[in-house]
Formats: sequence, C-alpha cells, structure tokens
Amino acid sequence: MWEAISGWGGWDEVGAGGVWLMTSCLFVIGLAGCVVPVIPGHLVILMGAVAHRWILGPESGLSWWSVGAIALLLVASQIFEFASGAAGSKWFGGTKWGSGGAIVGGIVGMFFMPFGLILGPLLGAYAFEAMFAKQEHKPAMVSGVGSAVGTVAGLVVKIAVGVVMVIWFFSDIFLVG
Repeated sequence: MWEAISGWGGWDEVGAGGVWLMTSCLFVIGLAGCVVPVIPGHLVILMGAVAHRWILGPESGLSWWSVGAIALLLVASQIFEFASGAAGSKWFGGTKWGSGGAIVGGIVGMFFMPFGLILGPLLGAYAFEAMFAKQEHKPAMVSGVGSAVGTVAGLVVKIAVGVVMVIWFFSDIFLVG
C-alpha cells in the first residue's frame, strides 16, 4: 500500500549508504546540539540510533540494548544538567533558596538563548538568595556565581555524554556486533 501512495519502494532503494549518511548527519547535528542550546542534542543522537536500527534491522549490528543504554545516558544527562546549577549554588555556600532560584532561573533562561542559559541560573540564585533567604549582596552573588559555575560544569558533562553516546553506538556496531 505504501508503495502505491509514495511512488517508491521504501528504504531498499536508498540503501545502507543512505541510512549511514542520515545517521551520521543526525550525530553531527546532535553533537552540535550539546553546545547550541536550541538543538536537543542528546535527543537527536538517540533518534539517529533508533532510526538506524529500525531501518536496517538486526543487520545494522546495533542491539536494542545499546539503544536503551543510549536512552539512559540521555535521561541521566538531562537530570544532571538541570541539577548542575543548583548544585553549584549549594557548593559555593548558597541556601536552598539559591538552589531553587538557580533551577527557576535556568528554566526562564531557556527562553533567552544563548546567554540566558548562564545568566538565568546566576540571576535566579542571586534573586532568591536576596529576596527569600535575606542574604546580603556578597553571599547572594557568590551563590549566583556558583550556579553559573555549576551550569558550565553541566555543559561540559553534556558534551562528554554526547560523545559517549556516539562512541557507544559505533562500538556496538563495529566491536560487539
């Protein structure tokens, strides 16, 4: 039925080379997305792995277990990324208000890309420390700077996890498969 509607026979005509090209492009876009905030990098990498396995089937050499492991890496990275600003604020001596402000600032900062991703947690932690924890200017600012440091650390981990996801994909195909 699909052949009659689409006018072509499906993925068989594209061939494995076309699938590898698509997968590689998705991986490059995904790795770029680990740095560029508007691209969901890890999700794009996972989509590339799922599409590769789904289109080529078992002959792809990629196991569904590896796709699951890549998905778990995505989840762990996202949790770490959201918590990193709050952890940085706490590490630098901030209160629970500073940590909460870093999370709120991080969420609001997503709408003011790219600078909002760093400034959001910093300003959120500072504002919550000053308003709710009644901190003086200097301790509130230290908490804000801590949240920015934590956010940058989260970015570094995000990039590293993206690279690990791609390495896992290729290792399963070429070393295990």
